Amino acid sequence: MAVGVKVVARPGSLKQQMYLPAIAEGMGVTFRHFIKNFVGNVTGNRDKTDIVTIEYPEQKKKYPERFRGLHRLMLRDDGQVRCVACMMCPTVCPAHCITIVPEETADGRIEKRPKLFEIDELRCVVCGLCAEACPCDAIRMDTGEHAKPTYRRADAVLDKEELMSRGIKSVAVQGGVGAFWREKPEVANTGQVQSANGSRSGADTVPAQIVPEGPPAGPVVAAK
Repeated sequence: MAVGVKVVARPGSLKQQMYLPAIAEGMGVTFRHFIKNFVGNVTGNRDKTDIVTIEYPEQKKKYPERFRGLHRLMLRDDGQVRCVACMMCPTVCPAHCITIVPEETADGRIEKRPKLFEIDELRCVVCGLCAEACPCDAIRMDTGEHAKPTYRRADAVLDKEELMSRGIKSVAVQGGVGAFWREKPEVANTGQVQSANGSRSGADTVPAQIVPEGPPAGPVVAAK
């Protein structure tokens, strides 16, 4: 059986098939935007143009609060570094960019402190695991600063003094003294009778206690 072939004409007019009018129209749009942005930028009306680029470093974009920037070491009340050289941050670091050499300290409350604390910012992957793993709020990444460009690789290695220069005094509890982390009040009771108005009564009532919602664990302290 013979197969019939149906010829379909190319849709569109000759003007559309030539493409030249479409090219001219597109160039007109580009030229119009160029004139608008150029004149606005020259006359100081950049905010009224379609330009979205930022004139860095004269203009800087505001980063979100959770932006991970350069590291810093936090300080105690006496100005010493809060780090106790527990080796948690270099252990958890996937890039192995943190180097700590511990030494003994004369403070009887703290066993060790870092004699050497270095971070290679070129190897850092900015994951934030070091700050998450630190048990005493000694290292943070909330400076909002980028790693500085350097000509030598050694200049990208930040030592303890430079890290401490960006640090401030931390109000976090250290050394097991003070309140628990995320305190949660809870009433412990056995055999209590609850009335219709919500009050509780009974001889087995235990006073309200402060029960820690998360680590660190510790003794239960009775509230006043």
